[in-house]
Amino acid sequence: MYTAKGKIDQNELLTQYLPQVRRQALALQVRLPASVELDDLIQAGTMGLLEAMGRFDAGQGASFATFASQRIRGAMLDELRSRDWLPRSVRRNARAVDEAVRRLEQRMGRSAEEHEIAAELEMDLADYRQLLSDTNNGHLLPFEELMAEGAEPGSGESAMATPFAALVDGEQRSRLVAAIEALPEREKLLMALYYQEELNLKEIGAVLGVTESRVCQLHGQAVSRLRARLRDD
Repeated sequence: MYTAKGKIDQNELLTQYLPQVRRQALALQVRLPASVELDDLIQAGTMGLLEAMGRFDAGQGASFATFASQRIRGAMLDELRSRDWLPRSVRRNARAVDEAVRRLEQRMGRSAEEHEIAAELEMDLADYRQLLSDTNNGHLLPFEELMAEGAEPGSGESAMATPFAALVDGEQRSRLVAAIEALPEREKLLMALYYQEELNLKEIGAVLGVTESRVCQLHGQAVSRLRARLRDD
């Protein structure tokens, strides 16, 4: 990996890590809308790899493999976040769902049912479910967004995490885990299948016995619950 002068051999690293860029892009693509092109993810990941090669400092203690993996993924997520997936009207409606969930669950002291959320929004159930589908189809990688408020942990400057940053990240994770545990059982299972088991929507639908579109709706509803609870905290 290093030349005779002790510098990183960039050509060698590119050859070695480009397959990893493709693997990460493929793993991410299966969990995204069909409109996301694999080549776009690979291009972003390659730029992340090049950035990692230019910024890596062995004195920080992390291995290059770990640093590069974080930066590759971070660059792909940055590319996704840079796109305007949702119309403003859908974003407004998504915030309205969050607020409705927050009000209901504070008032009732339990998880709100779908029909209760729809009634709070003065919508019929079919329109509410369509809103969930519209929101979820453009809302990419909500776990990362909930965790980092727009910045992937380990990417860019945050790759060299300070003890304080690590503490904040740990507290966020603890809060998020607690919020997930409080979800209704089916939504909690969905989140586990999606984020821990990394199943795609079709596979989750088979487990839950529902359609892919219904998985999207349930996912969107779970994310609204999590956002509402984390904001309350």
